[in-house]
Amino acid sequence: MARKRHLFFRHFQSFLMLGFLCALAIAGPLSLRGSASDPANPGWIERGRQFYDRGQFQQAVEVWQEAARSNADRRDPTPVAIALSNLGTTWRQLGEWKRAEMAIARSLSLVNSGEIPPEARTRVLAQALNARGHLEFDRGQLERAADTWEAAIVAYREAGDRRAADRVEISLAQALQGLGFYRRSRDRLEALHNRLGSEPDLALRSESLRALGNALRLVGDLERSRQVLQSSLSLARQLSGAQRRDRIGQILLDLGNTARADEDEIAALQAYRDAAATSDLVAVEADLNALAIAIRRLEGGDAQAQAIVSETVDRLPAQLDRLSPGRSQVYAQINFAQSLSELAASEGQFSLGDPTRTPPTQEAIARLFADAVQTAQHLQDKRALSHALGSLGHLYEQNGQIADARQLTERALLLAQQIDAADIAYRWQWQLGRLAIADDHRERAIVAYSEAVKSLQAIRYDLVTVNREVQFSFRDRVEPVYRELLGILLQSEGDRQPTQDRLRQALKVVEALQLAELDNFFRDACLDTQPVEIDRVDPHASIFYPLILDDRLHTIVSLPGQPLRHFSHAVPKSEVEQTLIQLRQSLVKRSSFNYLQYGNQVYQWLIEPIAAELAAADVQTLVFVPDGLFRNIPMSTLYDGEQFLIENYAIALTPGLQILKPNPLKQSNLKALTAGISEARSGFSALPYVKTEIREIHQTLPGLLLLNENFTRSQLRESLLKTPFEIVHIATHGQFSSQAEDTFILAWDERINVNEFDNLLRVRERTSSSDEAIELLVLSACETASGDSRAALGLAGIAIKAGARSTLATLWYIDDAATAPLMVEFYRQLNRSSLTKAEALRQAQINLLKIPEYQHPIYWGPYVLVGNWL
Repeated sequence: MARKRHLFFRHFQSFLMLGFLCALAIAGPLSLRGSASDPANPGWIERGRQFYDRGQFQQAVEVWQEAARSNADRRDPTPVAIALSNLGTTWRQLGEWKRAEMAIARSLSLVNSGEIPPEARTRVLAQALNARGHLEFDRGQLERAADTWEAAIVAYREAGDRRAADRVEISLAQALQGLGFYRRSRDRLEALHNRLGSEPDLALRSESLRALGNALRLVGDLERSRQVLQSSLSLARQLSGAQRRDRIGQILLDLGNTARADEDEIAALQAYRDAAATSDLVAVEADLNALAIAIRRLEGGDAQAQAIVSETVDRLPAQLDRLSPGRSQVYAQINFAQSLSELAASEGQFSLGDPTRTPPTQEAIARLFADAVQTAQHLQDKRALSHALGSLGHLYEQNGQIADARQLTERALLLAQQIDAADIAYRWQWQLGRLAIADDHRERAIVAYSEAVKSLQAIRYDLVTVNREVQFSFRDRVEPVYRELLGILLQSEGDRQPTQDRLRQALKVVEALQLAELDNFFRDACLDTQPVEIDRVDPHASIFYPLILDDRLHTIVSLPGQPLRHFSHAVPKSEVEQTLIQLRQSLVKRSSFNYLQYGNQVYQWLIEPIAAELAAADVQTLVFVPDGLFRNIPMSTLYDGEQFLIENYAIALTPGLQILKPNPLKQSNLKALTAGISEARSGFSALPYVKTEIREIHQTLPGLLLLNENFTRSQLRESLLKTPFEIVHIATHGQFSSQAEDTFILAWDERINVNEFDNLLRVRERTSSSDEAIELLVLSACETASGDSRAALGLAGIAIKAGARSTLATLWYIDDAATAPLMVEFYRQLNRSSLTKAEALRQAQINLLKIPEYQHPIYWGPYVLVGNWL
């Protein structure tokens, strides 16, 4: 189980090489302006360039060394400075770091000597800085590389060489990606693309588009990434010369990575195969990425996957040996070792039908990791060395060599901390936590896991911008850190329950997990939080935190003025989730009454253990912070054997008390903007009762009504801009999804997704200094996306992004004939100043429940209040 549980390391590493193995191919030697016949440029430098372009680096070194020697006695040291700069670039390609550094330093010394004529100095300085930036980049000194390239861009522009400056912009963008500044990188490349316009240099345009396509993939814009890379490929195919094949190969590799990020494995495999066949420069990376996909497809007996694995495993060792020493070699070695480790752990899969094939031994895999460690040490690349040591530690963890694994992981963590790489540090802190558990050191495990959570919180603004399937998978690489820590904190010791300190710490972790999930949903760390003391907000409310962990269902309950309560059930995650799925399915079938059975089971888990205490504490409202599939279930439908939960308590949901802070409703002079679509539109069916619903609401509350063709995006924006409405009621088709781009409401002229909806509803907030947040947003006729187990994240997401203090919505689409009376009754109850929003909704649901034809929960059950229940 441990092997499958933590295989994210292997998928992560397969993309770490992105931008490194074939990175910065545009970087190369430069020459003096003028031709080879120019007295100041006798041809040595240009001849060296030709060798360099053909990959004949040793010959290029000999030419440039001779050029530097032959020009050493000239009064003008410009040719020598350029030759030394190019010599440094070539030594870098050969992995001769010290020689490269010395040659570039000598070039810069000549530049700063004052002996180079002013008209040439700036250009030579720019070239030397560019070369030094590439050397720093290859050695993992990314911050220094970024600073150096910033200076090189300034120098090139001062020298009037705009194209060279633009090429360095691309290098700088890659350094920013390496530092985790993905959005900054994308923004710079967008600006560069706009500047280039109809630039006649096709190679430069192609390279800028390629860099932009990669940046778009990293921030999750996969469709545009594919389109931009296809444009880059089209330009590259118009080129001629020796580098044409390498450029095409690089772009094909990038297209494969984008297809893989989009989970189109067939397209990805084809692109990788094409890339490897096109260019030797990208063959290793293409083969490694194809191998990663093929291994995952072996379990299904995929014949193509078997062939890819067999051929690639045999071919890669020789390819790795031919790589020049550098960061790319380190990551390639790690990647290949992890693939072999996964194959070795897959019983019977490695032989691929050939009994003579034997899986690689653990010693052979460990040697590959050790080679990566040695290469990284030689490079003095702390980031790469941290990856290599930590990955080797993970291998030892899998093999049960706990002491060795801990020693290696501690070294990896120290290196990550030395370079302030929290994105690496949290992984090794997590690994140390798992190792402490394996060693039965609970307290040490809690410390390690807690540090991992702190590291994740420190990088949330960078982490969320990375594509969820490429650079990190939230569900594989982030969420488990929180859940495993919760499992330790809530673990009982014999008959003793967790202490209050442990429970309070667990609640902080729950709130942090909820925040991390919403960050992941929005692809933006846009939420600020602060602690909330529920007793001071509502002395008659109780907060429930149900938590689905692998082997138990835990519930933490906050009762007014009392210590936290905790209880758990030894029910595996699969059983809990299956029960919740069955409850949801039975609730949306008019002919089914199984919801009583499943609703009672969930009641027994969550409410029964504390039912007597709720009654004794005079609790009137139950507020749930739902976890996982609990988000898809209306808690109002839980059943105690005689009554539904809604018959005894008002109910509300919140993604976290620190995220949506409860405040009482300002009930004086309520005004409502009421909008809806009753006619069939954009492939959606008609909602004939919407007209009745919104007209009756409009009669109950003063304000503005927008119906059908009057309910457009622009009209909604203009109306909200003109008037501060406390209530916005929208009756139209809509969908909540686990992806922000698929969470939308339907206007007359277009779909409005959650982020655009945010811009509309907050338009007045952004143009006014007063606090005019919407008190209540009502979304009638919306539903959670069918088959999406995390769809209700979209409901929480739209509640937050809208900026409304409360959101009332439906988890599934219902007969709109039942919606109208419920909504009208809700607003009638809301006008009674003594009722909270949650109680007003409860009264409306009970009113509908009493009508014989609407007794089934399919009619009254889907309504949920998210956020401020007061």
